[in-house]
Amino acid sequence: MPANRFERLHLEPDPDADPEEQPQPRTQFFPDATASLLVANDSPDVRYRYGMNPYRGCEHGCAYCYARPYHDYLGWNSGLDFETRILVKLRAPDLLRAELAAPRWQPEPVALSGATDCYQPAERRFRLTRGLLEVCHEFGQPVFVITKNALVTRDLDLLADLARNQGIGVHVSVTTLDADLAGRLEPRASRPAARLRAIRELAAAGVPVGVMVAPVIPGLTDHELPAILAAAAEAGARRAGYVVLRLPHTVKDVFLNWLDVHAPGKKDRVLSRLRDLRGGQLYDADWSTRMKGQGIFAEHLRALFAVTARRLGLTTAPLELSTAHFRRPGEQLRLFA
Repeated sequence: MPANRFERLHLEPDPDADPEEQPQPRTQFFPDATASLLVANDSPDVRYRYGMNPYRGCEHGCAYCYARPYHDYLGWNSGLDFETRILVKLRAPDLLRAELAAPRWQPEPVALSGATDCYQPAERRFRLTRGLLEVCHEFGQPVFVITKNALVTRDLDLLADLARNQGIGVHVSVTTLDADLAGRLEPRASRPAARLRAIRELAAAGVPVGVMVAPVIPGLTDHELPAILAAAAEAGARRAGYVVLRLPHTVKDVFLNWLDVHAPGKKDRVLSRLRDLRGGQLYDADWSTRMKGQGIFAEHLRALFAVTARRLGLTTAPLELSTAHFRRPGEQLRLFA
């Protein structure tokens, strides 16, 4: 696991120790005492201005997750600690209710989540995402949801009600259609077939649903882009987007280790393609290129995505949500006070 870049000391497991003596990872949950929930975003390549995250860390364990380095700020590491030490914002629904009720809140769509997956396995236990959607429903607060977990269909009742007032948009993230590869790359996320079923159920319930091919991993999953779009469109998706693999900070270490273990024969090709996309580096944080890359291969991906999406009738335009139904509880009653 990668060392914490902010700490002078870190522990390394002894590779020669008896496996029976090596501690096995178990998920631990810690209360997050944060006093606010809505987080402002000023990244010019992210279309929403506010996001909310009920969890910090993610049990899905995706080898490529760009949110992993956030655990460094907690004194933990972005490897197993990110997957097994989950901070839980137990007061998240109450915090959101208070922030939406404050006069300073000017209603606009909010993303759920902005970093880690709001439907990760912990949600089955804590039901915080469900609570946040209930608050959004109560206020008529429009919300974007992005997830790679089929658990999203548990909340079809709320999502369908929000959809009636143009208050919800859901994107299901699909990285690969290969169940075996998904199991190694995203070990505790829903398998591809389950995500496609989720798209189908969301569409059948009248919930605007799209597919996010994310991340596109050059030299490993990029050839699947047309097939993923076709499968999602057949299931009922009406919108599509894609993001190229990003390897900021210690994400690089985690992903390179994954390649060594699970795809050593493809490692050189993957890294070569990544450097082609990133101006010779494995990662470039430039706002204008970090999501799609640059160069000939990036242009090829753009063209392939655009042509395929157009052929399948998938729009790439952002979904516009409405704030017309936003109401603070009791607001109209005060008119007669």
